Amino acid sequence: MEFTDYYGLSIKDFIENALREDVGNGDHTSLSTIPESSLGVANVKVKETGIIAGLVLADQILNQVDPTLIVKVLVAEGSQVKPGDIVMNVEGNTRSLLTAERLVLNCMQRMSGIATLTRKYVDELKGTNTKVLDTRKTTPNFRIFEKWAVHLGGGVNHRFGLYDMILIKDNHVDAAGGIENAIERANEYLKQTGKKLKIEIETRSLEEVNRVLKTGKVDRIMLDNFTPALLKEAIELIDKRYETEASGGITIETIRSFAESGVDFISVGALTHSHKSLDISMKIVK
Repeated sequence: MEFTDYYGLSIKDFIENALREDVGNGDHTSLSTIPESSLGVANVKVKETGIIAGLVLADQILNQVDPTLIVKVLVAEGSQVKPGDIVMNVEGNTRSLLTAERLVLNCMQRMSGIATLTRKYVDELKGTNTKVLDTRKTTPNFRIFEKWAVHLGGGVNHRFGLYDMILIKDNHVDAAGGIENAIERANEYLKQTGKKLKIEIETRSLEEVNRVLKTGKVDRIMLDNFTPALLKEAIELIDKRYETEASGGITIETIRSFAESGVDFISVGALTHSHKSLDISMKIVK
């Protein structure tokens, strides 16, 4: 995944809307207390150990608030940082610095928290061939940045939205009248529309896995809420004929036991919905 506009989602529009929400008709505190000609230098400093993310976005926010601001990024995206590290230096109009401060920090803190948590999951899987996937359990209108943070933490992005993959989940299976009907209809849909999309289907038991194997016509099988022992049995049954993905309540404490089954991917919604933001500050020093 590249950090760029994705499927019509404009980063510029996101920044404009976020600033509109925060600034409204003016940053009246800065306007009333800081002289218009005041110049300053601000340091963006890390206060916790973690993985830094959001520097590219922060640079764009600052540039959009005031193109005259001089931004110096001092570390690489996705690098390990520790308390006291200065990751960015910004010089220019003091009012502009203060107006941009909160949006810059909100984005960087959240993205860095996600990248940091992702790295912890990735580290737990060292020595296995299993990769950590994110999910669609993201903040509305902030998904592109959250998925970018997962990428920076060493994780792998699952589908971005409903439009770039067919993922037949339990509700789809039940509403379609069963696994076989759901798979056949998905394939017919692709044939009729000419779309080139991968098909993944969720299974809830070994019996459902066997039904998928008998039907075929998919690219990946999701194994939802399987125990590690049952997952290993399913992986042996599938025998590398399809990609495999484990999901459902897998934690940092248990992920290794699931990976040892030989599953290709493990999806973890917690990466984006249960992380702790990294503590980062932006202080005017001059």
